[in-house]
Amino acid sequence: MEAPEEAALCFPHINTSCRRRTGPYVETMLTYTVLSCIAILTVILNLLLHTTTNLLLLSLAVADFLVGLLQMPLLLLQNQGCWFLGDVICVVYYCLGFLVVSVSVGSMVLISVDRYIAICNPMFYTTRVTLTRVKLCVCLCWIFSSVHSSWILRGVLKQPDMYNSCYGSCVVVVGFAEGLVDLIATFLCPILIISVLYLRVFVVAVSQARAMRSQIVVVTVVHSQTLKAMKSEIKAARTLGIVLVVFLLCTCPYSCFAVAAETALLGASYSLIMLWLVYLNSTFNPVIYVFFYPWVRKTIKHIFTLQILQPGSRDVSVM
Repeated sequence: MEAPEEAALCFPHINTSCRRRTGPYVETMLTYTVLSCIAILTVILNLLLHTTTNLLLLSLAVADFLVGLLQMPLLLLQNQGCWFLGDVICVVYYCLGFLVVSVSVGSMVLISVDRYIAICNPMFYTTRVTLTRVKLCVCLCWIFSSVHSSWILRGVLKQPDMYNSCYGSCVVVVGFAEGLVDLIATFLCPILIISVLYLRVFVVAVSQARAMRSQIVVVTVVHSQTLKAMKSEIKAARTLGIVLVVFLLCTCPYSCFAVAAETALLGASYSLIMLWLVYLNSTFNPVIYVFFYPWVRKTIKHIFTLQILQPGSRDVSVM
């Protein structure tokens, strides 16, 4: 009678060990296979999306890449209710989770500001959006996110096993005040900023589209290039709008949970599902960019057809 009881423990030789979450074998294997494929897809797509020509997009891709490389596999490890990496790594794991999600949201805000200036104030774009300012904004985004995640989990950083009820558990409790600050800083404020800027961009884009249709004069080469640049900026704004909608769908369940609960218990089975939804946003971001940008699709084709190994491949134009 004791054998099955011992087998259900994460650490069979330790009496205070946590119990495994058990379920039907086929269902468990199917879940692990699907989630593993999602994690691998997130890593590969965000790895392909890295580009030094756009530091804001690079920052978003790096954050989403870390989600697929570190957060998703470790969250997959937690699905059975067992944590084998120790209390310190548990706290680091959650800190990194808050960090990369904050950076991803912050990068989306910076991208929306960039698109707003490019479409609404194109004459001042080159003077306002300089490489130095973009680098500074990206650095501040990562620094703010690091401070934010450290503040949210400052208690467990001092005492990693504070909320563990059994050996092999990885549970973190986010208090009401910390959860409220996190909700405002990484959900409500970014959504408000992006929505206001996007609505302004949408109004300007519609007026520009009407102006282009109403022109009957002969189009010169310079004018043609201007129209092409305008269409490119409008397309980028439309892509950002889709990214925003997907972000809302992925993060709303967790945000509603944070509002409804006075304390958020991260590590419980119900919270793992909502964390997977939040992390899925990092999978959808590169998928959206791959779908809407031909140069990304050409790059992927160039890599998977092994053309990248041919001499002179670095000089191939994908734009």
